[in-house]
Amino acid sequence: MSVGFALLGLLESGPCHGYDLKRSYDEQFGHGRALHYGQVYATLARLLKNGLVEVESEPGEGPDRKRYAITEAGVTDVDRWLTRPEKPEPYLQSTLYTKVVLALLTGRDAADLLDTQRGEHLRLMRELTQRKSEGDLADQLICDHALFHLEADLRWLELTAARLEQLRDRVRRNT
Repeated sequence: MSVGFALLGLLESGPCHGYDLKRSYDEQFGHGRALHYGQVYATLARLLKNGLVEVESEPGEGPDRKRYAITEAGVTDVDRWLTRPEKPEPYLQSTLYTKVVLALLTGRDAADLLDTQRGEHLRLMRELTQRKSEGDLADQLICDHALFHLEADLRWLELTAARLEQLRDRVRRNT
């Protein structure tokens, strides 16, 4: 996800200080991966340079405190980003596939590799299922997304295990 678009979207509800933006981001999107303050301010500086936000200074004693507001150009960019579909990412060269083929090429036990990977997937699925049961709606949705991907990986692991002899024969023929 683009942090810049997320911050712009959050600014559409009104001007904010950088620390308020960070807190809002972490509450909405940072589940398990909070944003660093440095990243917030570096992103805001880039958005300011590109004319997508502007700075509103607050009057008063003490150090200048900046509030950031989205510009019309920023609103247009967010709208364009939200309405553009994301490109689905096919995993045509996955690390798992590469490991299975290399195990076969080097005489290692690919079935063991698949079993070990299956165990790691199941461990993470249990962890996400627990998090989902204790979490709010945002946690539930993000955990569902991850769980569906892990389930697809598990189906692939099972299919690959079932076809391991065929794959072994093909790898041997090509070497």
